[in-house]
Amino acid sequence: MTDTEDSVVTFVLRKKILNLTLEYLKIIAFTHKQIDLKSLGKLVICEQTLDDRLKNIQEQLSIKEIFYIGTCNRVEFVFTAKSKVDRAFILRFLTVLDMGLPEQYMERFIENVSVYEQVEAFNHLLRTSCSLESLVVGEKEILAQVRKAYEAARIAGFTGDYMRTVMDRVVKTAKEVYTHTNISKNPVSVVSLAYRKLRDLKMCGNSRLLIIGAGETNRNIAQYLKKHKYSNFSVFNRTLENAAQLARGLNGKAYPLSELKNYTEGFDVIITCTGSTEPVITEEIYKTLLGGDTAKKVIVDLAIPNDTAPEILQNFPVHYIEVESLKETARKNIQERYKELISAEHIIEQNIKEFELVLRQRKIEIAMSGVPQKIKEIKHTALNAVFADEISGLDENSRLVLERVMNYMEKKCISVPMVMAKEILVNNS
Repeated sequence: MTDTEDSVVTFVLRKKILNLTLEYLKIIAFTHKQIDLKSLGKLVICEQTLDDRLKNIQEQLSIKEIFYIGTCNRVEFVFTAKSKVDRAFILRFLTVLDMGLPEQYMERFIENVSVYEQVEAFNHLLRTSCSLESLVVGEKEILAQVRKAYEAARIAGFTGDYMRTVMDRVVKTAKEVYTHTNISKNPVSVVSLAYRKLRDLKMCGNSRLLIIGAGETNRNIAQYLKKHKYSNFSVFNRTLENAAQLARGLNGKAYPLSELKNYTEGFDVIITCTGSTEPVITEEIYKTLLGGDTAKKVIVDLAIPNDTAPEILQNFPVHYIEVESLKETARKNIQERYKELISAEHIIEQNIKEFELVLRQRKIEIAMSGVPQKIKEIKHTALNAVFADEISGLDENSRLVLERVMNYMEKKCISVPMVMAKEILVNNS
């Protein structure tokens, strides 16, 4: 066999082994690559109903662990299950999810879904967290979003030890990519692209800006605006405390979101990004905000689904900036970072190889998790039953020495088999 043939066989065998260790890892992904962002918004799950929906999915589809990722350009479900993810499974998944989708949308999502299983699922999760699958390659926000999504599911009890092991490696890999490549150098993000479009409109510094939503996206774009000498801010948010916190940093005013419909002080620009699944800026609210002003306004809507009702764009003159309109600029960004993409992919590939051993070692740890208790039971039986009479005849000093010997043996009987098993794995890899 030639060296080339040998390396190919080794690669195939390693992939088969890794597929076995990642056998039940699956991802169902709906992303900006196959689905327009307006349609994608119909799959976004609001925070208030997320736990109930995931619980239904878990119970009805025999899913052991699951978490949901929802960002401005993707909706993904990362889970473990024995079932094969085919068309019938996805149909049932969406049905149980119960998002109230019309039939035409259900069909569109099923036709354009991306499914990843086993090592391909792990690879996709790594690429996603390293921003290689993002609309804007190199933006670091995605890692924080994935971690936050996983952490919420962990706290709610939807994930366990397996997903924890996977996520530990995901975070390690992403940090290596961001540290050892220039993929995030001179970072470009959806926020920075939106600001560039806003800047091109050449607004004056005293433009009246309404910030709707006080989340990370709006905080970031507001800082861009403040840095470039914009100073007239009014911040609206469901939680007044969060609105006030952002407004203080901008020297602006804070309002609860419920007061948006009563706001009559005028505006030039609306910047909106909330987690609402329904339009926050309805036609009726927009009319009130205008207060009879007929000038062309600017709306920067970075929410998925959009916060702006479609009727506003149809019936009023608006410069409208949304995530979908940023795609062409984002594509140019990918071309500029091509060399860094290659470097990032090498790091990901190396981490996938290493993870095979990590998973196998973890399986040994789990399999041997009962050993410490068993050793303690054997020690207890020896001291209090088998050799109880002999020990009772020992003097105090002899009993203390015996106890130290037994404690030493207990620790070694617990640790040595674990260490040896891991060494055997490493040596045979």
